Amino acid sequence: MIHAAAVPPEEPSTLPRPAFDASAPLQFVINGKAGSSDSDATHEAITSELRSAGRTGRVWFAGHGELERVSRDAAAQARSEDSAVVAVGGDGTINTVAQVAHATGCTMGVIPEGTFNFFAREHGAPTEIAEALRWLLMARPEPAQVSAINERLFLVNASLGVYPELLQDRERWQARFGRSRVISLGAAIATLLRAQRPLRLRVAWEKQQRELRTLTLFVGNNRLQLEKLGLVDTAAPEGSETARLTAVILKPIGAVAMLGLMLRGAMGQLGSSSGVEHFPCHELVMEPASALRGRTVKVAFDGEVAWMRSPIVIRVLPTPLWLLKTPRSIDS
Repeated sequence: MIHAAAVPPEEPSTLPRPAFDASAPLQFVINGKAGSSDSDATHEAITSELRSAGRTGRVWFAGHGELERVSRDAAAQARSEDSAVVAVGGDGTINTVAQVAHATGCTMGVIPEGTFNFFAREHGAPTEIAEALRWLLMARPEPAQVSAINERLFLVNASLGVYPELLQDRERWQARFGRSRVISLGAAIATLLRAQRPLRLRVAWEKQQRELRTLTLFVGNNRLQLEKLGLVDTAAPEGSETARLTAVILKPIGAVAMLGLMLRGAMGQLGSSSGVEHFPCHELVMEPASALRGRTVKVAFDGEVAWMRSPIVIRVLPTPLWLLKTPRSIDS
């Protein structure tokens, strides 16, 4: 038997705000080597805006396999100066920097360069570098809900089943054809139309427990993404301090029904589909419903794919990520 916690985690608003000096140098982490055209262009855009604003900062470049180490060094520097470490890049870069910032209690900022940018957009960050930097220079630390899958932090979503396969196929397609939303959609269609084996899982949340068959179990931590899919009714109300995730169960269906489901998702009507079940939770505990207990399971979180040993525990973390955000009066 598996169990999920019955008591909601501590609310982020009760936790102390970190010290932050708005005049201290920001520490920017770019996932790419100095000397590459994209990295150098991003570096120049950042330094140009800093000069225009009369501010200072340092750009840290992370080569292949260096991102976590460089993020730790940049976060340590930022914390020693009551400043912030700023992730410049897509979901994977942002997730890695967030892991370090959350673990060390360092304030974090975001300049998004990904395809969908759900985390940055949910919190109001512009998606153009110069505009995002100007926004950051007016920002102050605010608490942002973060969650974990087996203690690995995620910001947008975590999943089991066909969704990790979809992400791996998307990476292959993008490596071959380039990064765009059209390419991502094509990869998703190809993955979902392939024959898929349903997962058999035992799932527990709050005071409930079930055994189910599903093509994928998806858990959302991002209100904007849930809203785009038509699942916002189970997300915490905007501005609410309630810690809440949304679990989405995709029932085993055929290829034609799958195409219809994708169309509903694109139209923001996934929540009304009979092929989908969804519900709010604070914590979700899962394990394979078979004799092969303790085996590893392929999971995905914020675009990254990994193998984790079951049971898989997905929960809202009691400590928030302190994220640089511009006050609403400036946003409007």
